Amino acid sequence: MGITDDETRARIRPAAALGAMPTGAKVFLYLILCLLPLALIALFTTLQSTRNADSEARTRLRAAAGESSSVLHDVLVNHISQLSNALETLEADPHDAPACTRLAGTFATTAGARFAVTDSSGKVICGQNFKAASKAPLQPRQVRSTLDDDGMTLRIGGRTGGTATAFYPTAALATIAQPSGFVPEYGAALTGHGDKLVLRKLEGVGPLDRRETVPNDLGLDGVQLEMSMLGTPITSPMIINTVVLVLMWLAAAGISWLVVDILLIRPLRRLRASVGAYQPGEVLDIKRFGDMPAAEIRELGDTFREISRTVKEHEADLAEGLLRQTKLTREVHHRVKNNLQVIASLINFHARSAKSEEASEAYASIQRRVDALAVVHRHHYAELEENRGLDLRSVIGELAANIRATAPERAQGLSVTLELTPVLVNQDVAIAIAFLLTEIVELAMSCNPAAQIRISIKLIDDDDTKALLRVTSPALVESPALETLVENRYGRVIGGLARQLRTKLHHDPLTGAYEAAIAITGRP
Repeated sequence: MGITDDETRARIRPAAALGAMPTGAKVFLYLILCLLPLALIALFTTLQSTRNADSEARTRLRAAAGESSSVLHDVLVNHISQLSNALETLEADPHDAPACTRLAGTFATTAGARFAVTDSSGKVICGQNFKAASKAPLQPRQVRSTLDDDGMTLRIGGRTGGTATAFYPTAALATIAQPSGFVPEYGAALTGHGDKLVLRKLEGVGPLDRRETVPNDLGLDGVQLEMSMLGTPITSPMIINTVVLVLMWLAAAGISWLVVDILLIRPLRRLRASVGAYQPGEVLDIKRFGDMPAAEIRELGDTFREISRTVKEHEADLAEGLLRQTKLTREVHHRVKNNLQVIASLINFHARSAKSEEASEAYASIQRRVDALAVVHRHHYAELEENRGLDLRSVIGELAANIRATAPERAQGLSVTLELTPVLVNQDVAIAIAFLLTEIVELAMSCNPAAQIRISIKLIDDDDTKALLRVTSPALVESPALETLVENRYGRVIGGLARQLRTKLHHDPLTGAYEAAIAITGRP
């Protein structure tokens, strides 16, 4: 028999519905189906049986602890009462033998227990002489307990300073506190004042065993009796249930991982490989990496394809715009360069036709300032494409050469010495430094045409953003001529350039040095 079209469509619809589900819903559905048997087993076997067994064990433990603490409380309270009565009688009459005899009869029923009654001087007037665990003074009728490794000591204060002391060995206390009838293996201990006396050690406690503990207050100086028993033992059914539980957990984890790997991890790896191999100008084609079973990943792949197509179009527009901008920048640079050359030529033309030495020197001074601007502009354009900044050593080196070339004839002895650490600065800083050096050199030449000038740049320790610019010359040592030139001509310009550099320009009148800290962008 053949399969009809209706049957085929009926089979396709559930598969299509499952394929259209979000991946998170698929993983959740698989986990629910895998963990359902685990939940049923844990609910109807292990938890119920363990709960019933633990409840029965706690009930038996409370009953045994209540019985033991009641018996121990009655014995100790009776002994304390007998000790108090005997202590009062013997304090009144130390030779009252019947009182001591009655007290000895009371303690004779407790194997191993000892007692002693002492007067205010510490002399034993009844009982045995033994060393008490504590000698602290007591108030009348005050009861103080002490626990140590050997047993428990009870001390009672008398009215005239006497003391009644009773000592109970560990074995005697364990015998008194032993519950009657059949009791499973148990442990018992007395606690008080931060001390603990183990009466019976709970044997057979393994790393997997659970212990139930019940404390009971004896109403005696804060002493408590703690009894403990083993919880429900780990039996073969519990072990089998635990093993099955672990195996089902592992199976559920493996199935979940397999589902996630097929639906998400493998497709995402293929998609990541496609995106990682993307090259600028390329359009991603997700279909060449095979079918993507998850609808979300298919949609993500389509989104990447559209993004890559948009990026390709934008990159083409940016490349075209960058080309136009580069051409425009070069055109502007050439026009600025040509204009500076025209200005320099005009200044040089007028300087040659000057009829006085003062006019020639004035033209030369203007020429040096134009040269300073041209040097910075030329180096700025050379560094424009790398965008690292201007190399200040190259700028100052060329600037010094231009200053020597344009120096007047009477300044033939002019000397400019450079000691420059290579540093990078931006264009604004370079222009201000070029003009500042030109003004300071002009000031030195005005004071002494044959001046010896030294220009240095050094890095400032522990600061990668600052360098020290220093200009030194004997012509800049304090003198009336220097003060006049600074006040009337150069001081205002030099101060304005220092403010443009956002720094303070210091002048040492004794050594003839100008220095300032300048901002740098790095080192070449």
